[in-house]
Amino acid sequence: MLASKSLLRQVPPLQRRAAFHATATARVKVGDTVPSVDLVESSPGNKVNLATELKGKGIILGVPAAFSPSCSNSHVPGYLNHPKLQQAGKVFVVSVNDPFVMKAWGTSLDPQGSTNVRFLGDPSAKFTEALDLAFDGAAIFGGNRSKRYALLIEGGKVQQAFVEPDNTGVNGELPNLI
Repeated sequence: MLASKSLLRQVPPLQRRAAFHATATARVKVGDTVPSVDLVESSPGNKVNLATELKGKGIILGVPAAFSPSCSNSHVPGYLNHPKLQQAGKVFVVSVNDPFVMKAWGTSLDPQGSTNVRFLGDPSAKFTEALDLAFDGAAIFGGNRSKRYALLIEGGKVQQAFVEPDNTGVNGELPNLI
């Protein structure tokens, strides 16, 4: 008994749940409703709730970190430059970052704001955790982060969910889901 308590203290909190359960995690899946959790855009006072915003068609892109090389150089630009972007409905990029970082990142990737893609911060990771897509990124990012994902939404529900199998890989085919 004492050995198991000692072992439990050594396992990071996000991994404890998975380490001692025989069932798979309840990761976001087709048919799930978009979580009603406030995110922030441009400043802490500008709350955005995707459950309210996505009553029609849209995409939620989750990334581990703003300004990371793979997210900035290929993943997000793959969506921003996609010829069918305007047909995708509302598009949101969400990261476990503060609103100021997300605003700066959005401006650096889309200086004129011509794509209408909105960059939202999830500073407390509550939205990410509601989707069950958080991972312990303390070793690289300093705290919990989001797995890389794309959710195709229609009528407030997930129609398709694509989640990277690891926490660092980039699937260059995801933008073609538009």
